[in-house]
Amino acid sequence: MSGLVLKLGPGERVLVNGAVIENGDRRARVSVLTPNANILRLRDAIRAEDANTPVRRVCYAAQLILAGDVTANEGHDRILADIEQLSQVFCDSDSRALLDEACRAVLDGETYRALKRLRALLPREERMLCLPLKAP
Repeated sequence: MSGLVLKLGPGERVLVNGAVIENGDRRARVSVLTPNANILRLRDAIRAEDANTPVRRVCYAAQLILAGDVTANEGHDRILADIEQLSQVFCDSDSRALLDEACRAVLDGETYRALKRLRALLPREERMLCLPLKAP
């Protein structure tokens, strides 16, 4: 992830290559120069018990790679299979573009970029899963 800039709020935590790092009392800006570093903002992390929808599950799978809990080879195969399934449901051009970008990122070994694209589908998934209110 060459050139990634993290802007951290006071006390914000971030996972870097499996290590939890906590920011101090002031806002900070940190540049990550190491390519292919695994970075995950803990405030954006999806907990295992909250991975209860298709998009949340694939995001969680990407997080497991970034946390070092799953190898990239194992996780990338799963993510690619999940993206294929999601492409059967998300038929609009914007969603398809996000899925294509996520797929390319996985194939390029850029899990963080894939996670970012997949997270953009979360609001769409929420809208799809919400049932309309019944008329009184």
